[in-house]
Amino acid sequence: MAVPTVALGALALSGSPAMAADQSYQATLGQLNGSSGSGTIEVHVTGNEAHVLLNVSGMPETFMDMPYPHVQHIHGGAQGMCPDPSADQDGDEVVSTTEGAPFYGGVLTTLSTSGDTSPAAAADINLAGKGGAYTIDRTFELNAETKAALEAGTAVVVVHGLDPATLSPAAAAAPSDIAPQLPLAATSPALCGALTAAQVEMPTGGADTGVAQKPGTDTEALAVGGGLVLIALAGGAYVVRRRAAESAG
Repeated sequence: MAVPTVALGALALSGSPAMAADQSYQATLGQLNGSSGSGTIEVHVTGNEAHVLLNVSGMPETFMDMPYPHVQHIHGGAQGMCPDPSADQDGDEVVSTTEGAPFYGGVLTTLSTSGDTSPAAAADINLAGKGGAYTIDRTFELNAETKAALEAGTAVVVVHGLDPATLSPAAAAAPSDIAPQLPLAATSPALCGALTAAQVEMPTGGADTGVAQKPGTDTEALAVGGGLVLIALAGGAYVVRRRAAESAG
C-alpha cells in the first residue's frame, strides 16, 4: 500500500526537536467504506521517540484463506481530517486510498508490528496487523515529518483492508488504485482518526499531587502556566517529573 507521499516542504518544525515539549496524542478510529471495525490509538512522544499503542478489532479476518493483513499508517501534511463519502470521485461507493489523500495526506510513518516504520514499509504485509483483532504496542524513533504533523494538528491514522462482500459490485470487482495486482478492497481505508493532543487536567490543591518528596530531595514537576501537568489517558494519570540530585550533605 505504497501511498505517494505529499509534499512535505511546507511542514516545518517549530524550533529544534530537542526543545519541543513532550506530548501525548490520541484518536478513536471511525469507520470508512462500510467497515464494521473499531480502534483506538495513543501516541506518547518523548523527545524524538514515540510509544504507540494501537488496538483494532472487528476487522475482516481472512484474505485468500490466510489471516487478513491490515497495514496502517500515520498520514499528514494535508487537511488533518478523514474523508466522508463525498470524496468518492468514480462513483463506485468506495473512498479509495488516493481519493482520501487530499484529506489525510501521504504516509509519514508506517505503524508496523516490528522493524521499519518509514513510508518505505507502507505496503509490507509481513509487518502488518493480522486478522480481525490485534494490538501494536511499540516504541520507535519518530521522524521529523511525523512530529511536525502531530504538532501542526494534521496527523491522521488510517487502517486499510475491507471485506469485499460489503462493497458494491463495481468496487468488489475493481483492482486497487495503488497496487493493481490486488483487489480494491485490500488497500482501501477501513478506519480513520485524526490525532489530537491528549486532554490535560490541573490539580486543585498542592497537597494531593501524586508526587512524593523525600527529605533533602528537590522534586520538580513539568509545569504549564505555573501548574503541575497531569495527562489523563485511558482512565489513568501520568505525571511528568524530574528529581534533582540529593545534596551531598
